[in-house]
Amino acid sequence: MKEEIIISGRMNHLVDPQLNIWHWQIPLYLFVGGLAAGILFFTALSVVSKKENEYTASVKYAPFAVPFLLIIGLSALFIDLNHKLYFWRLYTEIRIQSPMSWGAWVLMLVTPISFIWCALNIKTIFPKWNWKYKILFDTEKFFLKYKMALAWIMLISSVILGIYTGILFSAFNARPLWNTSILGPLFLASGMSGGAAVIIFLAKSHAERRYFTKIDLWVIGIELFLITHMFMGFLASSQVQIDAAALFLGGEYTAPFWIFVVLLGMVIPAFLDILELRGYRVPALIPMILVLTGSIAFRFIIAYAGQASRYLY
Repeated sequence: MKEEIIISGRMNHLVDPQLNIWHWQIPLYLFVGGLAAGILFFTALSVVSKKENEYTASVKYAPFAVPFLLIIGLSALFIDLNHKLYFWRLYTEIRIQSPMSWGAWVLMLVTPISFIWCALNIKTIFPKWNWKYKILFDTEKFFLKYKMALAWIMLISSVILGIYTGILFSAFNARPLWNTSILGPLFLASGMSGGAAVIIFLAKSHAERRYFTKIDLWVIGIELFLITHMFMGFLASSQVQIDAAALFLGGEYTAPFWIFVVLLGMVIPAFLDILELRGYRVPALIPMILVLTGSIAFRFIIAYAGQASRYLY
């Protein structure tokens, strides 16, 4: 734990109200990490369910966004570190009880897998692509042979990555708003909704678009359930957690949370999904923008509101 505090010095500023420093790096990192996890999850799910040829957008197109998302997220995280030259110390050991250790190692696994998966499908984007060196051709052949195993690894690691983005906050027990186990599955569901929205936008077949529209509708429903459950838990708990919930129930974060996160990021996209399933042609760009906007707003609001909530001593 000592090494983590040394390495992530600036991240601790995010949760220190006396410093009053509002960082954008951590919420951005959590957003792109969750979105990458959502895309990879549906990519792997399509493969293990043997729908690879039917759902080409989820398997062959959407994953190309993941390496860029991870690069942006890791860059934001690196910028946030106070002692940047010591980041390697996170990889000198594995701490099962440490969310930061879990995140560091799962990113070490997910990042190369995302590049490998893109390399396996690069001919989809560039049909005339041909590996210049034999070793690259043999490597591609090897991973194609074990593509199903790679998909299973990607499926499990993407779930861990998506949950980790929420657990990273909930590990800070000194902040009542973050001190809830709901954040892990809630951040995972939010990332999956964003991933589904991206796939819907890229989907060319009606069947694939309809399939992921159904998934997105279900995931949004789960998000709304978890949010409701989270506030019910706060209101039935101690006074400090009631005060934390009050930030969203009449407090300073009420309007941005319920308008940008719930209404624009969940309710309206769910309504558009229902219209799509009922046969109305809805431009896929609109729900995607709404879902992604709500998703990133959710991370920033939770980050900032979490700093505003505190225990009274």
